[in-house]
Amino acid sequence: MKNIVVGFLMSYDYEKLKLSIPPIYDQADKIYLALDYKYRTWNGEFFEIDPDFFSWLEQFDIAGKIEIYKDDFYVPKLNAIQNDTRERHLLALKMGIGNWLVQVDSDEIFIDFDQFVKTLRQHDKYLVNPEENPVQIAGFLINIYKYLEDGLLYVEQPTKVFLATNYPNYKTARKTKERIIYTNNVLLHECLSRTEEELLFKFKNWGHSHQINNQFFDKWKKADKNNYKTIKNIFYLNPELWKSLGYFDTKDLKKIKEIIKVNSKMSPSKFYLFKKNIGQYFKHLRLFKTKKDINFEGYFKND
Repeated sequence: MKNIVVGFLMSYDYEKLKLSIPPIYDQADKIYLALDYKYRTWNGEFFEIDPDFFSWLEQFDIAGKIEIYKDDFYVPKLNAIQNDTRERHLLALKMGIGNWLVQVDSDEIFIDFDQFVKTLRQHDKYLVNPEENPVQIAGFLINIYKYLEDGLLYVEQPTKVFLATNYPNYKTARKTKERIIYTNNVLLHECLSRTEEELLFKFKNWGHSHQINNQFFDKWKKADKNNYKTIKNIFYLNPELWKSLGYFDTKDLKKIKEIIKVNSKMSPSKFYLFKKNIGQYFKHLRLFKTKKDINFEGYFKND
């Protein structure tokens, strides 16, 4: 135990795993790809996977670290976000409590996974009695908004993301609502860097599909490198969460990673992390009381 185990949810955007798996491969002890055994999304839509992807996976996995975990991840009586949470819980159990359980979405690309592993190792004490000392490790996303002909637009404000936990009592998707340890680890998030058709399919089958704001697509379609500074409040759920856009004059992920590494505005400051972590420490120090975990018993049944 005490391994670094990484889990991905494998679905209609499986091709993006070709970008998200390589950065974590060397330092991960084990990698799981969770795939519905009937190739269904959380809303019950069917998707296909090109056999060439499995060929790529077999050739890439030279160390034999990757395992495809197939299970029944669609329960009709549950909505999309409930199926999302349920799948993550089942995946985490497969990954093994007692390890660091890192769950990364297929469109999230680590800038420096070696650094993240060092961060986790600094907190290995939480793996001794994880149920008694549950924590979640958070990092930050640089969200890609739109690919352009000669570059891409990104959201200027990094957003929090839950990356790992020692005890997977998930409440909503990756959120456990336990103490958060904020870390200076940054990922590139290809959440919106798709065609309009791909975005429509994603939103239809996504855990938050019922929350999409009506103005999102109008702003997304007209945004370009000439007008991006004038386009504000562009988040696809609550618009004001993403206030403004920036522009990379390249689409090369290696170059973008280097830009992010040297740009201090694209990662949280030490003071910000200190403030957030001290707040979390005292908040959860006051919350010594009996905690009610999610009861997944009903989620495991299809009747």
